[in-house]
Amino acid sequence: MTTPSHRSHLAVAINPSASQGKGKDVGPHLVEALRATGRTVDVIQTDSYEHLLAGAKQAVAAGIDALIVVGGDGTAQLGTNACAGTDVPLGVMPSGTGNDTACGMLGMPEGDIDAAIATIIDSLDKPARHIDAGVMTHDGIERWFVSTVSAGFDGKVNERTNHMRWPKGPNRYIVAMLLELVGLKPIHYILTLDGVRTEEQGVLLTVANNRRYGGGMLICPSAKWDDGLLDVMVVRPVSRFDLLRIFPKVFTGEHVKDPRVEIRLARRIRLESPGLVGYSDGERIGPLPFDIEVRPGALAVLATASQ
Repeated sequence: MTTPSHRSHLAVAINPSASQGKGKDVGPHLVEALRATGRTVDVIQTDSYEHLLAGAKQAVAAGIDALIVVGGDGTAQLGTNACAGTDVPLGVMPSGTGNDTACGMLGMPEGDIDAAIATIIDSLDKPARHIDAGVMTHDGIERWFVSTVSAGFDGKVNERTNHMRWPKGPNRYIVAMLLELVGLKPIHYILTLDGVRTEEQGVLLTVANNRRYGGGMLICPSAKWDDGLLDVMVVRPVSRFDLLRIFPKVFTGEHVKDPRVEIRLARRIRLESPGLVGYSDGERIGPLPFDIEVRPGALAVLATASQ
C-alpha cells in the first residue's frame, strides 16, 4: 500500500449537479490546489452517476494513491462503491446538500471551501483510517453505503427533498419534512436482526453507520464507524403533533430519550414493508425488501475526525 508521503497520483471525481449545481466551482478549485502541491491529478467529471462510478472504479483499479470525490452524500456513496474492499483511501470534498459523510463522519470543515481543501491536502500526508461500511442487497444487486439507509417517513422526506428546488441547503430537508407530515401514517415493518424476525409498527426507520444524516441531524448519536455493528433506530407510531415535538431534539441527539424511539444494534438486517421505497446516503434505491450487512474495516478514508 502507498504510504502517505508517496500519495502523488490522485483521481478527483466531480459531481457537477450536486446540490443542484451550487458547488460547481468547488471541483476545479480543489484540482488546482492539489496540482499546486506537485501531485498528478486525473479528473473524472460527468452528470451521469453510472459513468462517474465507472470512471472512479477504473481509476482505483489502475492503482491511484487516493480517490477524492466532490459532491454530497450520494457522491460519497459513489466513492465508497469504488474504494470499499480495496486499499485505496477515499476523501470527500463537501459540496452537496447535507454533507453528512464529509462533515459528520470525516471531520471536513463545513461551509468553508478553502478550509476543506486545506484539510484534504493535509490528510493526504497522514495514514488512512479504516472504517466499517455497509452492503445492501436490493433486487439481487449489492451496493455499498457508508452512512445510512432509511425507510419510512425519513425516506419519504428524502423523496420529496430530491424533487424540490427551494430552499437551498439543509433547510430543504426541514421544509420537506413539514410537507410530509400532512400524510403521516403508521408503517408495518417486518424486521429481521441477526436472524430474529419481528413484525413492528413505526413511522420512521434508519439503519446507521454514521451518527448524522439530513444535513446535521444526530439521528443515531451513539453510532460508531468502527464497532462492526449498525444502529437500527425505529420511531414508534406518533401523532403529527408529537413528531413535531420530538423533531427539534434530533439536532442534539436528545430524541433518543423519548420512549417511542428505540435503537438496537445488529450485523445483519432484513428490512421489509410492501410498497415502501428505501433511501441510502440520500439516494433513492427502490422498493423494499433490503438485505443489509456491515463489513468491518472495509473502507479506507482520509479523515480528521474520530468517533
